[in-house]
Amino acid sequence: MIQVQRDKERADIPDDFGNANYSPYRFFSAEEWSHFRADTPLTLTADEVHRLRSLNDPVDLDEVRRIYLSLSRLLSAHVESSQMLFEQRKRFLTLSDVSKTPFVIGIAGSVAVGKSTTARILGELLSRWPSSPKVDLVTTDGFLHPNAVLQREKLMDRKGFPESYDTGALLRFLSAIKAGQPNVKAPAYSHLTYDVLPNESQTIDRPDILIFEGINVLQSRNLPADGKIVPMVSDFFDFSIYIHAEEALIHSWYVERFMRLRETAFKNPESYFHRYATITETEALAIAEGLWKNINLKNLRQNILPTRPRADLILQKGENHLVETVALRKL
Repeated sequence: MIQVQRDKERADIPDDFGNANYSPYRFFSAEEWSHFRADTPLTLTADEVHRLRSLNDPVDLDEVRRIYLSLSRLLSAHVESSQMLFEQRKRFLTLSDVSKTPFVIGIAGSVAVGKSTTARILGELLSRWPSSPKVDLVTTDGFLHPNAVLQREKLMDRKGFPESYDTGALLRFLSAIKAGQPNVKAPAYSHLTYDVLPNESQTIDRPDILIFEGINVLQSRNLPADGKIVPMVSDFFDFSIYIHAEEALIHSWYVERFMRLRETAFKNPESYFHRYATITETEALAIAEGLWKNINLKNLRQNILPTRPRADLILQKGENHLVETVALRKL
């Protein structure tokens, strides 16, 4: 009877996912979700959380306790189950010359919603399990086409849209990772120059866990009529997370972050956005609103938000930028 009542309470949680009774997800309030941490130890300090969080993101130790310890425990169970399945399949196929491949976690969501903070905190928590797994983090920024290419193709105003990425390079990278290849190169990106760094890369050498973060990592593709295999980035994921918030909230967070950057990173003369640090606050605010309306909002509505139902887990944030509801796909 108690379990039935708790399920009813979860079904009554306000959300915009439709009728929870017919949803492929189970819904939990942040308070309910926090109980699933069980005896998972808190291995981060307040200073470390402060270092890991992004600008204008208020995540603190309390949020780590409420949300991320339970999520770390859940992912631990998935990784262990994946490794057990690998060993069983290895015996079934009588294979002796193969080794397990990295467990890949995809993290998607809009700009300014907190993907980077979530990815970094999860990475640190996962790497501090008793088994000390090797955890690497890669973002999709480096897989954007260089600005010179985007300018030539008149795509600078669509930077971050699916067509602005080198999809072939993305798929080759993830394919090599899942094949267990050593020393796989991921292209590097500079947020200072707002461009891919042509002579720099990140080397990923057979981690136990790879966190792959980007706004469009759950993007699907049109399927061919002839039934040929058309791989998608998400095909290489073992678990996927979507970070969600209401459109109006993301809008305000984006503008607030832009105005904060104007007082910090944009002041660097080498910054691509340095010009925004020298104009008036009113002019800067108008530019931020224009960038949101004409680029980021369009991308959110057309490409990012439609991928939310493809995630295994959805973290829904509230006005204070903290998670209020967790949706976990049913097995």
